[in-house]
Amino acid sequence: MTGFSIQTQDGPLIRFRFYHDSASCTSEAFWNSLPFSRVLFHARVSGQEIWTDDAPKLDIPQENSSVFADPGEIAIGPVKPQRNKVAGMMGIFYGEGKLVDGSNIFAKIFDEDLPLLKELGDKIWRQGAGELKFEKI
Repeated sequence: MTGFSIQTQDGPLIRFRFYHDSASCTSEAFWNSLPFSRVLFHARVSGQEIWTDDAPKLDIPQENSSVFADPGEIAIGPVKPQRNKVAGMMGIFYGEGKLVDGSNIFAKIFDEDLPLLKELGDKIWRQGAGELKFEKI
């Protein structure tokens, strides 16, 4: 259980490594939800982020939770606690980002794939939503 990849129908494979030490429950639950596809949109206010409000519903505790994300990190809002404003949402940050509530930051891109993620984020920002396939690596 190393990580996962994302890919559009016509784009390159972009790889992520799990944060096993700081987000073990989230990493395992996300791994178990793979493979899946989702449509992601560009965020309006949280920074350089592509996101979906249709993330896998993970019944996990908050862990490694923050409102700040570094470039290349991926965050998911656990379904509990119910008051969480980002429950069921997932964001992939290709630049600096700030969430509206605490999300579990559970993986980061392979360093050499960050330029590919930036290209994908820019493409979705300019052209609109894009469907991504998430798979185990």
